[in-house]
Amino acid sequence: MSEHRDTIAAIATAPGRGGVGIVRVSGPQARSMGEQLTRLSECRPRYAHYGPFYDSEGQVLDRGISLYFPGPHSYTGEDVFEFQGHGGPVVLNLLLKSVFKLGARPAQPGEFTERAFLNDKMDLAQAEAVADLIESTTEQAALAATRSLSGAFSSRIQTLLDSLIYIRLYIEAALDFPEEEIDFLGDSELAQRMQQLRLDVASVKQSVRQGKLLREGMSVVLLGQPNAGKSSLLNALAGDDTAIVTDVAGTTRDVLQQAIHLDGLPLNIIDTAGLRDTQDVVEAEGVRRAWAAVEQADRVLLLIDAERGFDHGDQAIVDALDRHSTNFDYLWNKIDRLGQAPKIEKKSGQWHLSISASLGEGIDLLSKHLKEAMGYKQETEGLFIARQRHIESLEAASKAIECAADQLSVGAGELAAEELRQAQESMSQITGEFSSDDLLGEIFSRFCIGK
Repeated sequence: MSEHRDTIAAIATAPGRGGVGIVRVSGPQARSMGEQLTRLSECRPRYAHYGPFYDSEGQVLDRGISLYFPGPHSYTGEDVFEFQGHGGPVVLNLLLKSVFKLGARPAQPGEFTERAFLNDKMDLAQAEAVADLIESTTEQAALAATRSLSGAFSSRIQTLLDSLIYIRLYIEAALDFPEEEIDFLGDSELAQRMQQLRLDVASVKQSVRQGKLLREGMSVVLLGQPNAGKSSLLNALAGDDTAIVTDVAGTTRDVLQQAIHLDGLPLNIIDTAGLRDTQDVVEAEGVRRAWAAVEQADRVLLLIDAERGFDHGDQAIVDALDRHSTNFDYLWNKIDRLGQAPKIEKKSGQWHLSISASLGEGIDLLSKHLKEAMGYKQETEGLFIARQRHIESLEAASKAIECAADQLSVGAGELAAEELRQAQESMSQITGEFSSDDLLGEIFSRFCIGK
């Protein structure tokens, strides 16, 4: 966490070459630095000035547009000056060096947005949505991040907080003013409000889980013996010849990853080396990496050659899976060679899918199954982006609210009020009303420089 009293500068556009590049400056000296490098006697707020950009010796570095945004009516809430010139990395760095010579320092990752948060231009959930919008990999994720940035998520949290605070104040008033003889235990309205709060929290938790899925997606590992069809399945799901497919066992000797999406759900498919005992050092390392991927996967698909049938090699993998992961499904591949049709059924608590990866048969059943396994719903209207920390905060708040309800049922009003206070604090961490410097540092350090 910086002091936020100095002037910072950074290139705000992506690295590389482009038609336009932007150098952004924010802080108390932003205007004077901008006027010195543009030779403008006065910068009109929010007015596009076209002209040359100079260095400290008066040499013209570039020509472009200058924009001045006086605080607090700016992105950061401070004075902000932007130089919008040509997008070559050399010319942008020359311009940035000229700003540094005038006293600005390099901005840290996410520092512009961090200052916006600290200056009450946005709350913490909205600030996180800025990074999520930039990093979106699907249209649905981008739209959800935009809704969070506009305050949809924060509004839902504030509604919960309003309800929680009302109940908490009612209980505390009854405790602080016993002479008023407020019977908070026998008040049916209070009981109804408590029940409605529990339902509303559960609804928001469900939306948050969907938002987290849109942001982080699903990790699926393809596992099986050599030549079971893992690479063919990867290609079928990706819709491209991503992996090499041959009749030679052990073709895949490393972990291959392919990012796709299923109706807006980001999907990271991991194709692994065929699992077997081997003396080949490289192939053995591929097997080790395969099991490491299993440990981190949301779902494991165990491919079995239906034509060959289930053998001791497949059983050895199942035995190992029981120790590494419980979220795995059986995929009986190559059913076209047996003249069978695709199908899905559940046996002894495990899903069994019959497919032909090479012909693409049954891929639609598999796609639907993966979405259902993660609880993903394609209808994302009104959904907002979310993160794991949001889920954890809501879980903590939900547990505290349940404890408060239990305490009220036995007449322990003081304990109920304390549980509601903890619930309020947990929920407020989402928007940043209660946030440690460590949390803020962790969040903003993951932003790109210039944002």
